[in-house]
Amino acid sequence: MANSVLFVTIFIFFSMTLSSSTNPKHFTIELLHRDSPHSPLYNPQTTPTDRLHSAFLRSISRSRRFNHQPQTDLQSGLIGAGGEFFMSITIGTPPTNVLAIADTGSDLTWVQCKPCQQCYKENGPIFDKEKSSSYKSEPCDSRNCNALSTTERGCDEDKKVCKYRYSYGDRSFTRGDVATETISIGSASGSPVSFPGTVFGCGYNNGGNFDETGSGIIGLGGGNLSLISQLGSSISNRFSYCLSHKSSTMNGTSVINLGTSSIPSGASIVSNVVSTPLVDKEPQTYYYLTLEAISVGNTKIPYTSSMYYPNDDGVSSAATKGNIIIDSGTTLTLLESGFYDRFGAAVEESVTGAKRVSDPQGLLSHCFKSGSAEIGLPEITVHFSGADVRLSALNAFVKMSEDMVCLSMIPTNEVAIYGNFAQMDFLVGYDLESRRVSFQRMDCSADL
Repeated sequence: MANSVLFVTIFIFFSMTLSSSTNPKHFTIELLHRDSPHSPLYNPQTTPTDRLHSAFLRSISRSRRFNHQPQTDLQSGLIGAGGEFFMSITIGTPPTNVLAIADTGSDLTWVQCKPCQQCYKENGPIFDKEKSSSYKSEPCDSRNCNALSTTERGCDEDKKVCKYRYSYGDRSFTRGDVATETISIGSASGSPVSFPGTVFGCGYNNGGNFDETGSGIIGLGGGNLSLISQLGSSISNRFSYCLSHKSSTMNGTSVINLGTSSIPSGASIVSNVVSTPLVDKEPQTYYYLTLEAISVGNTKIPYTSSMYYPNDDGVSSAATKGNIIIDSGTTLTLLESGFYDRFGAAVEESVTGAKRVSDPQGLLSHCFKSGSAEIGLPEITVHFSGADVRLSALNAFVKMSEDMVCLSMIPTNEVAIYGNFAQMDFLVGYDLESRRVSFQRMDCSADL
């Protein structure tokens, strides 16, 4: 089972059927797991347990980006050296191939640009804006420049060019010009599809721990400047993903779908589709849901949190709206520590055939080791507002060895996050027009 666990870093290849008309488009992006033998980042020397441990460390580090404490500069918490997702696109006219980290927790897309003041070493070509006929700088007073927060933007007063700046949790950084360019997405079955006038950051001052494999970041968050938001009506403001628990094996396949047909038409008992409202909060980058309770077997535990969330008064209350972020780039699920104490105790009481032990790595709080008996695990149901999502054992527990499993949910004193282990083998649909997220159980490696 450990070989089949989905990690947070995925190398993206495109397999799309897409017309170039002005009508809403639909295409499917095939995802290749970071630790799949097909991945360029695959390391055959590491064990499945090593890969799990690395994924958990990335998950914990990534979670810090969602903390809403005041900052003097934007610190997204992204682990630059590890990379989260890689996405293959082309940029400019003529096109330059770019391989960049695709991130559902970021908005502005940026890539390394020539001429560099400081660029980290990368394996592929660095985009040269002076050789592209479609490159256009954004002025400081433009709507796109003002879409960046005050901590993210600046202005070159001499050239009247909008500037951006990001710093990351591992002290990596990028700075450069805000511009528009033609971004094209390649198709295995036809010609690339171009999206002219796409806003991005042309980074000429970048450093820290970025991996040589990537050229920058593709923003897939909910803010105005993300690639998802900029594609907007051309994809009917809809996208979904289906993450297979087999993604780290030779045969595992996961996908992201963009466009009209990417999500189920509506919640129904027949199709096992349930849906819950997206809650509008700042920053708009993140996708907020309302978690009301979690059931362990027949024991339903109300979710309460005293954590601070934007637009709230900080007072503890049951099911505070928008009290959890759903994120495909975080491996583990993080739950408010006060609630987690009660939840963890209920899980421990319900596990049979095993005794609780410590995680040898010290990262997971509830691990269980058996002797010769088979471990009996409880069914866990996550109760979002209007949507009861029943998890399989693969969604809630991770097999660390032949005789030990651990709960893949941990406590946090910061923002709660619904991670990708809990989302495996669900079609998770985002309808940004109706502001709802849907869940449909399916075998992602077989059904899509």
